[in-house]
Amino acid sequence: MIRLADLLSRARAAAEDLQQERITIHGADTGGFDWDTGSSSSSTGSALYSGPARVKPVARSRGEEVNAGEANVTLREYVISVPWSTPAPAERIVPGAVIDVDASPDTRMVGLRLWVTGVEYSATATAWRISAEDRS
Repeated sequence: MIRLADLLSRARAAAEDLQQERITIHGADTGGFDWDTGSSSSSTGSALYSGPARVKPVARSRGEEVNAGEANVTLREYVISVPWSTPAPAERIVPGAVIDVDASPDTRMVGLRLWVTGVEYSATATAWRISAEDRS
């Protein structure tokens, strides 16, 4: 009989084998709009995580077009999986945090910037999963 702990250990090791990208997760945007000058600024917060991950597009994502200010933007959904054993960062990752793909076997992904839309927690998960979207 296979114990749950043994099964989870093997499944988590298999999930880590799929984590071929390297990412950095930054805290939510700390920029804003300056009413005095009429200009906006955007900057990412401090780095909350840097390391291996799997960056996978959501199969059912159709790429929804939305208006963002004066421009049309297409939203594409991704699921980012990081090792389940990753310690909790000093600051909780929340929607609005930014994920940068720093390295990938698929060089077309390098430089991809994603925005966190949700974070999933589970004691029986094989990886820590973060929902994000590409707003290009």
